[in-house]
Amino acid sequence: MTPTLVRHHRHTEPSAPADGASRARDWAEIQERMLAPLYEAVYARLEVGPATRMLSLGCGSGLALLMAVGRGARVTGVDADPDRLALARARLLPAAEDRGATAAPRLTDTVAAAAEGGPHNLITAFTPIGCEAGDGEELVRALETAVPSADRGSTVVLTGWGPPERCATEAVLRVAGRLADDGRAPGGGWRGPRRDDLEDVAFRAGLKPDGSGRVACPFGYADMDSAVRGLLSTRLFEAAVRATDRWQVEKELAEALHPHRRPDGTVWMSNVFRYLVCTT
Repeated sequence: MTPTLVRHHRHTEPSAPADGASRARDWAEIQERMLAPLYEAVYARLEVGPATRMLSLGCGSGLALLMAVGRGARVTGVDADPDRLALARARLLPAAEDRGATAAPRLTDTVAAAAEGGPHNLITAFTPIGCEAGDGEELVRALETAVPSADRGSTVVLTGWGPPERCATEAVLRVAGRLADDGRAPGGGWRGPRRDDLEDVAFRAGLKPDGSGRVACPFGYADMDSAVRGLLSTRLFEAAVRATDRWQVEKELAEALHPHRRPDGTVWMSNVFRYLVCTT
């Protein structure tokens, strides 16, 4: 399964600061679908269906939840971004009603509130770690709150970027780290994945690894504008924007993307993501 090239979305002022709602829309309309092959591979392996009670950490604008609902699962999602969460509600609630779901999706902005909706038998963390310093620690804290809401022996899925040599986007994302470091902006930028990132999180969260897999998730964009906006919507460039300005980040991001631009104007990068299946 490969992502569909996203259509071009015009905007009149490329260098103007984007508000949270605009970034959330770019995430939902451009970037989020790039990880759909990862969601589908995990759901197929775990046979997600009507017996599944899933808690999604960092659910974003709800695509992974929507795919689980399509398989009959009962879902709870948590995300700290209010704009992404609003888009998830707009997607999920009508979809659940159309499918005659026995329980409406629960969406909240804190892990503690999401955990109260248990017991769950599947917890997913589909935001790949290995991007920023501290993202593993943040996930461990979330799991410490979420795991007690799960039945004993439940499944937890952790995800991360694959080997750098198989992720064309890594070199592009390093722009975030370089600009943040040059501007001495605190707490930002691309760190880069390490071999045992997922196992380290599992160990610290008291989980037992029980298998893993790799999934190809190419990033495909209809044009350079969509590519820049999609990558900016990941929030990995926020520290770089603070350290310099949005115009500078957009300019250098476009330059880094240039080798991946095809003659027809599309932008295409091959990537591999890794997932680790654990039990509580």
